Amino acid sequence: MWKKGLAVAGAFILSVSLVACSSNAGGGSEKGKGLTGTIKIDGSSTVYPISQAVAEEFMKKNPGVNVTVAESGTGAGFQKWSKKETDLSDASRLIKDDEKAAAKKSGLEPKEIPVAFDGISVVVNKKNNFAKSITKDELKKIWEPNSKVKTWKDVRSSWPNKPIKLYGPGTSDGTFDYFTGAIVGEEGKSRTDYTQSEDDNTLVKGVAGDEYALGYFGFSYYKENKSKLNALKVDNGDGAVAPSVKTIKDGSYAPLSRMIYVYADKKTMAENKAIKEFLSFYLKDGKQLVSDVGFIPLQDKDYKKGLARLEGK
Repeated sequence: MWKKGLAVAGAFILSVSLVACSSNAGGGSEKGKGLTGTIKIDGSSTVYPISQAVAEEFMKKNPGVNVTVAESGTGAGFQKWSKKETDLSDASRLIKDDEKAAAKKSGLEPKEIPVAFDGISVVVNKKNNFAKSITKDELKKIWEPNSKVKTWKDVRSSWPNKPIKLYGPGTSDGTFDYFTGAIVGEEGKSRTDYTQSEDDNTLVKGVAGDEYALGYFGFSYYKENKSKLNALKVDNGDGAVAPSVKTIKDGSYAPLSRMIYVYADKKTMAENKAIKEFLSFYLKDGKQLVSDVGFIPLQDKDYKKGLARLEGK
């Protein structure tokens, strides 16, 4: 079983060809024998751990295929994909109209493949013993453009008069787009005076190292670092709800539950059989890997819909 690897630093390219050339390479499945080609994946740092895990397992069964996975952020990933620099694009949000237009200009026909559920976790330092929950309106007050919030007391009068240090994803990150849309009310609208990083591990370290910090990133990174962080319950108006496998899957962790995706091109899949086989493996065999890296699998019917989409149905 593949084990988690979220502690790996930053946006490097995972060359899983090394795995394929190991002693496991000779054990490819019957279906995998003779399958060759290369697959380049880039995009969301949130989806990265899943694609990394799936790529490793896929190449063990298909030693003739070389898969590389990188994490430059959802927006940057779509830019590379629309320029045909990559074959697949990981995304922690839906593709935007301008990104669709850029893809179409390059002759690409985006196929949207949901692969898992995720919830954006709002986290604080482990030593923070006063903040247990936070409302959507309070989050907006903190993160909206030109926010006047400088201290925790500015958020809630009962909280201490201590500076609040903020950490969050960069502007090309799909998590940034989703969070600002759900909390501020418009994608891309946010205060700018916070520590930004496309690497969620950097955000984890930042919040874990500052007693009065607050940040947000994908649920899997919180789950991997529970010993260092506390996740706040979020109150969307119907009571405070903590992020968990159950609340993210049933949508009660609102408004920060979401689907995450891999995008492919119809023509590229037709020309490169390895890509279609990889995506089929992703949907059929990747369910357990999704759980292993801290995400929430989709319902079986959703995976069946994804497989039908691969077949053009």
